[in-house]
Amino acid sequence: MGTKLVPVVALLAAVALAGPAFADPPAVPVLGGDQLASKGLVAPEGVKAPPKTKATSFVVADAETGQVLAARNPHGRFLPASTLKALTALSLIPKLDKNLKIKPSRTAVNQEGSAVGLSVKTTYTVDDLFKALMLSSGNDAAMALAEANGGLGTTLADMNAEAKRLQANDTVAKTPSGLDKPGQSSSAYDLALIARAGLANPDFRRYVSLKSSRFPAPKGYYEIGNHNKLLWRYKGMVGVKNGWTSKALGSFVGAATRDGHTIIVTIMRHEGYFWEEVEDLLDWGFAARAKGRPVGRLVDPLPVQPATEQVNTTATPSPAASTRGAPVLDAAASSQTGTSRMVGSVVVGAGLLGGLGWLLYGVRRRRATRRADAEADQ
Repeated sequence: MGTKLVPVVALLAAVALAGPAFADPPAVPVLGGDQLASKGLVAPEGVKAPPKTKATSFVVADAETGQVLAARNPHGRFLPASTLKALTALSLIPKLDKNLKIKPSRTAVNQEGSAVGLSVKTTYTVDDLFKALMLSSGNDAAMALAEANGGLGTTLADMNAEAKRLQANDTVAKTPSGLDKPGQSSSAYDLALIARAGLANPDFRRYVSLKSSRFPAPKGYYEIGNHNKLLWRYKGMVGVKNGWTSKALGSFVGAATRDGHTIIVTIMRHEGYFWEEVEDLLDWGFAARAKGRPVGRLVDPLPVQPATEQVNTTATPSPAASTRGAPVLDAAASSQTGTSRMVGSVVVGAGLLGGLGWLLYGVRRRRATRRADAEADQ
């Protein structure tokens, strides 16, 4: 018995020390195409390069085909500022009756930052509040809409679920207004996904296209204007949303239509006056649309799951769970991973050897017991 076990022990030890039985899983594909993993400029060959922009990140895409025509660091995660209001609107428009009347709370009225000027003494319709959200970039309107939707927690869950449905995996909503908050993020790629989905919704498109509107006041009405300057100065501008905070810097996502084609441009982290640069990127997009090979694509939304099969989508998506760009190699982490594998193999081998040792001990003990019993019987 002992002689027969020795080769088995040697074989198992060799297998254990040889390493893991399974290879590493394949790398997660980059959402939108491998070229979009780049943090630098990606543009089609044989076409004039896109105009320069001071933005850290940008995307130019064809809204109809979903083709990404050019980009720089499209999956880079940055604070979105008020461009996040596009996700707020897209998430809540289907849920709220636009004729519903609302009296905002004092919490909503006292929101910091840009505001339309809500009053606790005035009654507003949901339609009024969406206009205030998308024209005046009202943080007070964002909170009032969140309250109408069942509260801040419910609204953030809805926004993050909608981002997940759109496969906007770089996006984490922590506020309905876009005010800076730790952990909140989006990307130029995701904002293009959100704008594309929003433009397919007639109410969303109507709100972002309005240049101005009358807004209720405690006594009468006053005029509010859209912060998107390109609605006045760029031919075919449809609109969507711009934003700015001191931490996020300037951001913009918008679309224009010419000759039946719609181009989406997104920029993030721009230090200065970006309107002319956005115009130039739109012009380039219309010119390059049918000429060069696209560098990626805007993915389609996930199908809506039946209620009986729907997974929990209320949890805030983790930035680490994104399927955006290629993984960044952390040398220290890689070293630790390799070491842990080796240690794991040694431990497994030692465990197998230890187990076989106990097996041999048990066999020998049983033999000794039999001999002792046999001698006692004699």
